[in-house]
Amino acid sequence: MMKLLVIAEHNQTALAPSTLNTITAALRLGEAQSSQPSGSQGFELHVLVAGDQAQEAANQAAQCQGVQKVWLADGPAHEQPLAEALAAQALELIQTLDPALAAGDPQTNNPDGLRAVVMPSSTMGKNLAPRLAAMLNVAAISDITKVLGHDTFERPIYAGNVIATVQSIDPVLVTTVRTTAFEVVATSSNVAPISTLSAVEPSSQSRFVSQELSKSERPELGSAKVVVSGGRALGSAEQYQTVLTPLADKLGAALGASRAAVDAGYAPNDYQVGQTGKVVAPNLYIAIGMSGAIQHLAGMKDSKVIVAINKDPDAPIFQVADYGLVADLFEVVPEFTAKI
Repeated sequence: MMKLLVIAEHNQTALAPSTLNTITAALRLGEAQSSQPSGSQGFELHVLVAGDQAQEAANQAAQCQGVQKVWLADGPAHEQPLAEALAAQALELIQTLDPALAAGDPQTNNPDGLRAVVMPSSTMGKNLAPRLAAMLNVAAISDITKVLGHDTFERPIYAGNVIATVQSIDPVLVTTVRTTAFEVVATSSNVAPISTLSAVEPSSQSRFVSQELSKSERPELGSAKVVVSGGRALGSAEQYQTVLTPLADKLGAALGASRAAVDAGYAPNDYQVGQTGKVVAPNLYIAIGMSGAIQHLAGMKDSKVIVAINKDPDAPIFQVADYGLVADLFEVVPEFTAKI
């Protein structure tokens, strides 16, 4: 039976929301593989959880619908998701799942071989996918948004202004998934078995030094259902906080910002939404004082409902907005907040 492998992203105790969307993408790929006339009848979906004391994350993966087996590699090498150790661990598992790969003789038409390795298009996935693809001597296909067939996908290019259709001719697919394009996988009552792997040794090529994480009681920007986002028109960091924070508090929303606002120091870097920031697709996106540069639209145009407030009636943001209000944000936003 054909196999697919998802590389899980997690914080040791729980799967990242991006992994739940990635599993859905992998299931769609498996269905497309199985529908081929010459394809295998059915597929097995495996999940690799590489961490340090990550049993809870593995348990959560085992409860995801469609997952047949979870592989847990627990060890100091995976205390932080360094690509060198994670790629080595993934390669060992890949060669276990498909001995032909270990022998250096992959076969495209092998009905029982490994067909795809799928991971979220996050910092982890973007770091891991090229390295793993090079190890397997295949091309990496990044940021897929739609599965068209067993070897054909859609992915955005040119800041999302063009959707490219790409086809793989490799025996094994290595792909990253734009998670906002796929729904969260459901929980199943059938718990998949968990097998333990020996963790690889820590890499000598890199080491984790430190990280600085911003702490907030607000929802995480990438997975928030409501986002209130501000642009350069707010004028200052003080105005950004004064105008947007009360509205976000009442809506239980995450705060976002355009690159121009971040570069001007109105908001921290992790608030940036856009091509070089975070890609979001909330149920409601409120763009305040944003012109709608294509780089920003690339990160939020998949939102279910977009509300734009800008005093310039010709601002490009109105072309993608479901609801637009041409007005002075400093007048209407406080009034809007007061009426909620």
